[in-house]
Amino acid sequence: MKNKFLRFGLVAAGAIFASLAFPMTAQAGETNYTYVYDYWEDVQECPDTYTVARTFTYLDLGLEKNFKNPESLYVHGNKLYVCDTGNNRIVIFERVSTDEFKFIEEITSIKGSKINELNAPADIAIGDDGSIFIADRGNSRIVKVDSEYNYLMEFVKPVDSAIPDDLIFNPDKIVCDTAGRVYCSASGINKGLVKYEADGEFSGFVGATPVAYNITDYLWKKFASQEQRAQMESFVPTEYDNVFIDKDGFIYACAGGQKEEDLDAETVDAVRKLNMLGSDILVRNGDYPVYGDLYWSGGGGITGPSYFKDVTVFDNDIFVCLDQNRGRLFGYDDQGRLIYAFGGNGNMDGYFRKPVSLEHMDYDLLVLDQLDCAITLFIPTEVGNLIYTAMDQFDHGQYDEAQASWEQVKALNGNYSLAYIGIGRSLLRKEQYKDAMEYFEVKYDDENYSRAFAQYRKVWVKNNIGWIVAVILALFLIPLGIGKVKQIRHEIDIADIFKV
Repeated sequence: MKNKFLRFGLVAAGAIFASLAFPMTAQAGETNYTYVYDYWEDVQECPDTYTVARTFTYLDLGLEKNFKNPESLYVHGNKLYVCDTGNNRIVIFERVSTDEFKFIEEITSIKGSKINELNAPADIAIGDDGSIFIADRGNSRIVKVDSEYNYLMEFVKPVDSAIPDDLIFNPDKIVCDTAGRVYCSASGINKGLVKYEADGEFSGFVGATPVAYNITDYLWKKFASQEQRAQMESFVPTEYDNVFIDKDGFIYACAGGQKEEDLDAETVDAVRKLNMLGSDILVRNGDYPVYGDLYWSGGGGITGPSYFKDVTVFDNDIFVCLDQNRGRLFGYDDQGRLIYAFGGNGNMDGYFRKPVSLEHMDYDLLVLDQLDCAITLFIPTEVGNLIYTAMDQFDHGQYDEAQASWEQVKALNGNYSLAYIGIGRSLLRKEQYKDAMEYFEVKYDDENYSRAFAQYRKVWVKNNIGWIVAVILALFLIPLGIGKVKQIRHEIDIADIFKV
């Protein structure tokens, strides 16, 4: 996936510098199940960035009836919406403290519609004007209601030649933008997200995933018979598992059902960031791809790559992906670099049996487990808060403060690559280019090292331009002067000869 011998000549110098300038410090607290990958793609354990505040069952949430096959979480302000799909209801809670939610009400029906009762609601979204969109899957529609749950309109199966007439419209996940447009992923529709205008009109598909295929199979299919082609795999895009719209209106979409060989060859993406044209603009500047775990061994009977079932995005463009295969959470920064990975399969706090939905409140994370019918609330630890603080300070131009925060992270975790890179980036912005180069060199950050070196070279030339010019002139003028003197002396000698 990358050339591990890149800049091999810097390895020895970097190791010496790291051992002298940045001695390893003891990790604060006990390392639990959080890890990252280093430059060499080795697993590096690190202090937990999140801790479990509480795991909520229906009793903890003040409900009389347990959840049944819940499928989705949605956060709006301090309210949490749970799509209790099997019970045909949407349950609303209000967060009243760090680890406490209070039951508000449940939605089981809407007013003024031909079909009032909800049937297997799979997802929910709320517009800027307070209108509520519900993926009423059992009724094959997306229904829009006001804040009092009065019927406003509905979005039904699109009329398009790409959709078979006998396909039942099953909207699974929805988001809406500031203009009231609705984007939907639906079972059996693999052309991308279904897009509806604010008036309910279907306006096409957005963000179809690239088609991955083997060139040999493609050529064989060209010459195969109709019966042979029917038995071969079709080259079609992948359906999205979930979507999330960020504060800027960009849609993050994850598709977990990708093949190992396609992920390994980096011909498909497990998560994408779509602009209004449906183009993927996700930045991937990390040392490894954005698809979760790098190693897919069969430990615990689990095989295959990470399966990104859901994604959520913070206001600073950090996004977190939920791996349903191994029950883990992967956090990435706005450059696509892994910040942390934690979680696992099991029945203890912080582990999951079948996680299906992920949401956030500020930097707190909420995970819905469909089998346990429980919601786990994670809150950042000291390390996690320091990482987020450092990133926010850098984004706001507070480079001294960001550097200090990253220094604290480094003190708690001497192996954490992003701490060194974060300090280097702060120094780079403060025009301390030589010092920045040393931090980038330690963690083999070639791109930032090159930027710092270019700036350092420019400053060095500017500060030394006087004697550089003097030396250049001397190299040209001194030989020229010596030659001129010799010529004059030669002419004088010749003149003296002719006089005699």
